[in-house]
Amino acid sequence: MTPTTDCTNQPDTAAVFACAMSLWQSCEASESTDQKINLSDAYSGMDQLMREVMRIGRLFEEWACQHVEFAELNDVWPYMLRGRFGDACLACLSATELEMFDDSDCLRVAIQLALPIKLVADLHVPVEVTADLQNTASTFRSLRIHTVRETDEGDDVLQFTSADDPFDEEFGNPYFGLYGVEQDGLLEHIADRRTYAEAVLLAQKLFPAATFPATPCIPASHFIDVSCKSTNV
Repeated sequence: MTPTTDCTNQPDTAAVFACAMSLWQSCEASESTDQKINLSDAYSGMDQLMREVMRIGRLFEEWACQHVEFAELNDVWPYMLRGRFGDACLACLSATELEMFDDSDCLRVAIQLALPIKLVADLHVPVEVTADLQNTASTFRSLRIHTVRETDEGDDVLQFTSADDPFDEEFGNPYFGLYGVEQDGLLEHIADRRTYAEAVLLAQKLFPAATFPATPCIPASHFIDVSCKSTNV
């Protein structure tokens, strides 16, 4: 896949401007459809709103240069931001609360945009990827790796999806579950691993034909829960 940006840990001013313009227009659209929103009052004038959208554009671009795998993108980075960033941002916080936007919101927006994010320690990223096994002797039709989280009490394990808050204090840190997908679509739990790379390594050791991406994209919609049978490794 061909890289679609020249970003090499250096912020792109075109991307910053694209973020700011997209967010500005999304804020204006929110004001036009919600009578409770008055942007001028919220920011003591539109000049301050302009400063906020530029600040957020710079912050997100700096965060993205450290955390996004640009080579995995199919879209030209500034163009994609121009078309989608504002709505993704306002899905995470109100148009009147932009001064609250910080690094944690950068991850939330990246999840809304379903970007390929580098899987590093302490960065809670929802992952769901599948490797086809149709042409093998396996009884599974495919393998799936997805992130899971335990509830704070430790009495339940749920999939961590793009619909969930990555900083929800009711859950522990995410880890990666490896599942076999049976012919009827049910999942059979095979094992859990601390990192995505470890889950991929185990999958390929058990099923050499399984091919998983090095950096998976965040799924655009969350997985519908199904029954699972356990065969822990």
